[in-house]
Amino acid sequence: MTALSSLLSDVRACTLCAAHLPLGPRPVVQMSASSRILIAGQAPGRKVHETGIPFNDVSGNRLREWLGISREVFYDETKLAILGMGFCFPGTGKSGDLPPRPECAPAWRAPLLAHLKNVQLTLVLGQYAMAYHLPGRGKTLTDIVTGWRRDWPLIVPLPHPSPRNQAWLKRNPWFEQELLPVLRLRITEVLGDGA
Repeated sequence: MTALSSLLSDVRACTLCAAHLPLGPRPVVQMSASSRILIAGQAPGRKVHETGIPFNDVSGNRLREWLGISREVFYDETKLAILGMGFCFPGTGKSGDLPPRPECAPAWRAPLLAHLKNVQLTLVLGQYAMAYHLPGRGKTLTDIVTGWRRDWPLIVPLPHPSPRNQAWLKRNPWFEQELLPVLRLRITEVLGDGA
C-alpha cells in the first residue's frame, strides 16, 4: 500500500466530526498522485452523501458543462482530483447546506495536497475554498472571480455551480461569455487528447 493509499483509507474512515453530522460520516474524496486538475470545493451535498460520488448532482452537471468535459473524464481520478473543504455532508441550514465542518481541512487538507505534485490547474469553487486557496484576493465572490486573471493559468476561482447561484450568473454574464471559453481551452491543454 502506498503512502497516498494509506492516507486516503484514513480519510475515508474519518469520524472527527461524526457527532455534528446529521447523516453520519461518509467522507467523499477523489484523487490520485497523477491528477492534473484539482477541484477545490465546499462540502458534499445530501445526494453526494447518499451516492458517495463527488458532484453527483445538479451542481455537478452544471460544473461539467462549464468545464466542457464528460462524466467519464470528470470521474477519472488520474485526471481530476476533487477535494472539498469538508469531506462529509454538513447538514442543511435555512438557506441551503451548512458550511463545511471546521475539523476537516486542518486535519486532512495539507497531507492530501502534498501528494498532488502533477496538478497544473486548480479550480477553486465557492467562498470557503477561496478563503483557503486565495486568501486576501477580495471581499466578495464577485471581486475574487472578476480577478481570475491574477493567478491564471494555475488557479481559477469559480462561483459554486449550485442552482442557488442562478441570480449571480444572471448579474455576471461575462463569466460564461469570457471566462468559461478560455477555461475550457486551458482544460484541454492540461488534459491533452483525454479532455
